Amino acid sequence: MGDMTHWFARSTVNTQAAPVLGPLERRVLDALWQRATPATVRDLQPVFGDIAYTTLMTTLDRLHRKHLLTRAKDGRAFVYTPRVSREVFDSGRATQALLAAVERGGPSATPVLSCFVDALGDHDEALLSELETLVRARRADRSRKAR
Repeated sequence: MGDMTHWFARSTVNTQAAPVLGPLERRVLDALWQRATPATVRDLQPVFGDIAYTTLMTTLDRLHRKHLLTRAKDGRAFVYTPRVSREVFDSGRATQALLAAVERGGPSATPVLSCFVDALGDHDEALLSELETLVRARRADRSRKAR
């Protein structure tokens, strides 16, 4: 089943509104995650042969201003690094989407939660069991904190 405690911790780290990403911004983030090392615009340029150097530079700067990348000066260039892993980023976005759906559900979140449970069950029974384990772990954690 994997390390469910680790997944749960990641999924609750950042539930504030995530910036909207365009397709090129997502491609640039994907390229940085695949590299697993910091990169300059020049380092990334071969991966983005269809994109002008200045467009790539602007996209990296925009991702930095959205607090998705850190950057450090290296000579005359900036070196960019993602602030979080792909898993943490995707988990945070999924958490935000689910919370937004639950909040739109009004006084009863049952329809949204029921749809989510059905989707998990249709996809993979093991995921449904994992969800049940996560719910139990969360309740136990809340119970310990309430004491």
